[in-house]
Amino acid sequence: MRHDPSCGIADRWRAKAKRLKGEIYALYMAYKDPRVPWYAKAFIACIVGYALSPVDLIPDFIPVLGYLDDIVLLPIGIWLALKMIPPAVLAECRQQALKRLNTDQPHSVAATAVVIAVWILLLGLSVVCIVWLI
Repeated sequence: MRHDPSCGIADRWRAKAKRLKGEIYALYMAYKDPRVPWYAKAFIACIVGYALSPVDLIPDFIPVLGYLDDIVLLPIGIWLALKMIPPAVLAECRQQALKRLNTDQPHSVAATAVVIAVWILLLGLSVVCIVWLI
């Protein structure tokens, strides 16, 4: 029986995606922690909001560049945000995230509503600007 080499690659990508999901949730937990500096919280809010947003900076249907933000920009943003968090706080948040992700799926209706409201507001402002320019 032949070994399928793509299986190993798929498993590695799945593991990386799961780890990335855990890091994003750890960032969310750090955002709520009072020991995290305000500037880190502001950056974390942008990164987590963008990660959870259904709208991308570069739309996915654009060949090659469409996934650039998902593959390059988002991990860089997450890495920078993780560097802004005190190490002890980050370790606690990672443990909390791992525990939460292994027990149930985290979700927040309020966070989803805020992301949708922001995108509707941006869309509305764009329409107003376009109409104003015409």
